[in-house]
Amino acid sequence: MIDGFGRRIDYLRISVTDRCDLRCRYCMAEKMTFLPRKDVLTLEEIAIIADRFIARGVKKIRLSGGEPLVRRDFGELAHRIGRHLHSGALEELTLTTNGTRLAQHAENLAAAGMKRINVSIDSLDPETYAYVTRGGDIAKVHEGLAAATAAGMRIKINMVAMKGLNDDHFLPMIEWCARQGHDLTLIETMPLGDTGEDRTDRYIPLGEAVDQIEQRYSLEPIAYRSGGPARYYESADLQGIRLGLITPLSDNFCAGCNRMRLTCEGKVFMCLGHENHVDFKTAYRERGMQGVDEALDRALVAKPLAHDFRITPDGVSGVTQRHMSVTGG
Repeated sequence: MIDGFGRRIDYLRISVTDRCDLRCRYCMAEKMTFLPRKDVLTLEEIAIIADRFIARGVKKIRLSGGEPLVRRDFGELAHRIGRHLHSGALEELTLTTNGTRLAQHAENLAAAGMKRINVSIDSLDPETYAYVTRGGDIAKVHEGLAAATAAGMRIKINMVAMKGLNDDHFLPMIEWCARQGHDLTLIETMPLGDTGEDRTDRYIPLGEAVDQIEQRYSLEPIAYRSGGPARYYESADLQGIRLGLITPLSDNFCAGCNRMRLTCEGKVFMCLGHENHVDFKTAYRERGMQGVDEALDRALVAKPLAHDFRITPDGVSGVTQRHMSVTGG
């Protein structure tokens, strides 16, 4: 699949639910109104739409939310999509999770064909973690990490950088990741949805995080790519783990964008930073597989060149109305 700017689209992120058992301050408001269940795609519909993307050339699928593991029978969907790994039509099936329910699901995820997953942890300090997540218990996440490691999956930790909350935690986090054997990706906070917090004051360019780490460890850029937008670094002093940087604001990565996002209500967003989308749910329910193919053709043509997030003297502009949990991580 080639979009209107000549970029090959081979990566689909699927949000299986907008619900979550946490309320992270950069992602959700404390009191959320979630989609009615009647508006959400069935797992069968998600699997069928995923089938068509794979048939058209998608090689990597990431399942996310909200928190994907709160959706009942999530394992069925993972196994349904995972069968494409055996045929070779799909190269990788992965997951982004907050880790709170990972201990119960790890073995089944590995059985579905997942070899690596992303786990979101914004601080190792229990009090800071509880504050950022509005009540989360990091002990549950540690249990999940242990279960995933025992099941044979590699783990990458995702950490959203937030000024005044965890901007002094970068060094402890990467040192802990090195001891555990987990890669680490740092992410700039993005203006998605009203969370009840002013994220303009929380924004920190990741160059500052790198400066902190390089006060103790040398970092060298490497050519490794995981299929997503991160740029990677390694240090000989950190047991061979990789440090990834996702910088939508300070150094955007739109020229190499290779992905689309399917929401749990059946909308495909061609860009995280735009509101325009294509309604795949209606297309499928009214016209079946032909409708999905036609919707996919429209999405390829409509994919924009770049997002509209901008850093200005007055802060960050280009805020979208939907929450990150709607579109998926």
